Order: sequence, then structure tokens, then C-alpha cells
Amino acid sequence: MPRIIVEVMPKPEILDPQGKAIASALPHLGFTDFSSVRQGRRFELTVDGEITEQILASARTAAAEMLSNPVIEDVISVRVDDEDAA
Repeated sequence: MPRIIVEVMPKPEILDPQGKAIASALPHLGFTDFSSVRQGRRFELTVDGEITEQILASARTAAAEMLSNPVIEDVISVRVDDEDAA
């Protein structure tokens, strides 16, 4: 079934304590190539039938109005899942 992927991240000026905790743990586990981590959220919206421009527009609206908190988060992307499009 076709899916739309919505990715949401904290705004750059918002502290990200989970990201900081992950960043400080990575070197202890041998991952020394990363200088910082920001943790976000991913939503997968399943659609019955074909994804039309109207459905994609509806997903963008849902992302902005319900799936994210616009005070502290940015919607990074709303896209059709490539695996389902192929």
C-alpha cells in the first residue's frame, strides 16, 4: 500500500536533550565520527489507493497542523515513500 513519509525535527534553537544524550554515548560505543546528534520523528501515513496531489496536500496540512508542534518543531519533508512508488 502506498505511504507518505512525514519527517519532523526540533527547531535549531530548541535544545535537544535526547540528541545530546545520544551524542555523548556514541564515542563510548566506538562511534567517534559524529560531532552532534539531533533526534526527530518520522510518521508513515498509509493510503488506500493511489497518492494524488490532493492527498499529498492533505498530508502536508496534517503535518503542519497536527503531526508537528510549530512552536518547537519544523516539518522537514512530506514525501511519497520511494519503496512504494517503485
